[in-house]
Amino acid sequence: MDLARLTAVYTERSATLVIVGAAIIDEGRVLACERSEPPETAGRWEFPGGKVESGEDEATALARECFEELGVQVMVNHRVGDDIPLGNGRALLRVYSAKLLNGDRPKALEHAELRWLSIDELHSVDWLPADAPIVAALPPLLDGRLAGGSQRIIEP
Repeated sequence: MDLARLTAVYTERSATLVIVGAAIIDEGRVLACERSEPPETAGRWEFPGGKVESGEDEATALARECFEELGVQVMVNHRVGDDIPLGNGRALLRVYSAKLLNGDRPKALEHAELRWLSIDELHSVDWLPADAPIVAALPPLLDGRLAGGSQRIIEP
């Protein structure tokens, strides 16, 4: 076999895409957002958030996404739940608890509807499958059993 004629084939391993989500908690309730698109997920519910862009840390990305999607500033707190693999392992969802700042009230700028859900209402909406483990981790945050963690105020 003439190795000089073989063409090297390789695949570059790219960094895992990180998607951040915000479990915005206010007065014992969490904000749920109804997707308006794409059609295959429209009508399902999620936490606000999006991709971490190059040069951003996760808290900065989450603050930017909350401002873009909801028109609010947030204080990003501690992680909620574990990493959730997405897209056959090509991406990870990481959700953080967050608190509204400056009396801001969320607006549905990119979603069909917003709802504040209490512990008893958590399962009243049709969550996207990736968000289900986060929903399961919320009761201690909503009833005050779990508090604290690091806090960062990020300006969008």
